[in-house]
Amino acid sequence: MPALFEKSIAREDESFFIGIFQDNLEKSNWHYHNNYEISFITEGSGKRIVADSIEEFQPGDLVFIGRNLPHVWIADKETRNPTSRSLEMVFLQFTSDILGSQILALPEFKYVATALTLSERGIQIVGQTLNEVSEIMLQLPYLKGFERMLHFFKMMDIIGRSETHVQLASKEYYKMRFTTGNKRIAAIHEYLMNHYREEVDLKRLAALVNMAEGSLCRFFRMNMGMTVFEYLNQLKIEFACKLLMDNNLGILEVCLDSGFNNLSHFNKQFKRTTGVPPSEYRKRFKD
Repeated sequence: MPALFEKSIAREDESFFIGIFQDNLEKSNWHYHNNYEISFITEGSGKRIVADSIEEFQPGDLVFIGRNLPHVWIADKETRNPTSRSLEMVFLQFTSDILGSQILALPEFKYVATALTLSERGIQIVGQTLNEVSEIMLQLPYLKGFERMLHFFKMMDIIGRSETHVQLASKEYYKMRFTTGNKRIAAIHEYLMNHYREEVDLKRLAALVNMAEGSLCRFFRMNMGMTVFEYLNQLKIEFACKLLMDNNLGILEVCLDSGFNNLSHFNKQFKRTTGVPPSEYRKRFKD
């Protein structure tokens, strides 16, 4: 599970992972994973970022996110909720194993297959579909075995049949998203996406892909045209660009939230990558 869900209440003894996330978010991790994810906000408000989509969220927000789409929820720091939590959500994650090609080829699963296709760019579920799907989502953590699976299939069928949804990632983003057929590059990318706030240990990264440190550096540069740390910087700046679109976040907060520990270094790296300092980037976006 990504770091965002470290304190979730869930069980993994069945075919998919369902739980209730409850926590105060002091830091929001820009992350992705190889699972499909359906998330229903029950408490809290703030910004939801999925790929290049940036929107407000509040209780009742329901999204279905496909595999390998980077996403994050940034809770409002000043939100006054009935509890001390800044965010609560019911979430479900599952892999493609649960819906194999043979199952999806059955006519009864036509709309389930449609739902998976829609999730590739991520969707926000709205209208009557929101009421039907959220009702099932709230039941799932308390169901077991075959009954839980039946409710899951019903929910996926409802999503696939619905015409009331909002596509999140743009077509342009989907065409240009990170893809690779190289398993080692994919593993490095995923590790950096999920640990960009930390001091990246080259030795640990090399062990992850079963390579010596020197071999890893040469291999990565040959395939990506830059060093591991240049690529890490690029991921951080990409996230910082999204955070800067929220005028409620100060430049220092953006600096820290995107994994930089020093404001001067952040400003320097940001300008080197984008051609303008963070404040100017924000001004241009606002204009």
